[in-house]
Amino acid sequence: MARAIAGDQAAYGELVVRYTALAHRTAYLLGAGADAGDVVQEAFVKAYRKLGTFKEGLDFKPWLLKIVANETKNLHRGRRRRNLMELKLAAVTETVDHDDPGTLVDDSRAKLLKAVQSLPEHDRQVVTCRYLLDLSEAETAQTLNLAKGTVKSRLSRALAKLRPMLEEVAHDR
Repeated sequence: MARAIAGDQAAYGELVVRYTALAHRTAYLLGAGADAGDVVQEAFVKAYRKLGTFKEGLDFKPWLLKIVANETKNLHRGRRRRNLMELKLAAVTETVDHDDPGTLVDDSRAKLLKAVQSLPEHDRQVVTCRYLLDLSEAETAQTLNLAKGTVKSRLSRALAKLRPMLEEVAHDR
């Protein structure tokens, strides 16, 4: 990290190689879907531009994932605006299917992902970071720019919402 901050592009390239898959998975699971690659590319560009703001002693992973989460939020905002404009222009009320589980072929995994996707965005983000990306509470807090206590309380509420849905999945087996 120190070499990258000092301007060593090869060192930054090593960080990109090391964290691209995790960043892509994060973007996808936070709702970027097919646009995850674009989100990740933009996140790495922004991270490179902001290397001077990186605080020594911090871990690169949650810092980068925070940028990925913010880029995914930006994508959602843009999608909402475009979707509203399309609806107004077409004067048609269509629903867009965002429940595609992608490459997950296992039915119970697809149902789990669908249950997580049905949560409100703030709940979905903490569950995704903590359990699907296996980040610690501290990393989740840093990634989402939240207090650790906020992460704990949101996780508790989100899991309470998920529990009935997951019991339904377990009974379907």
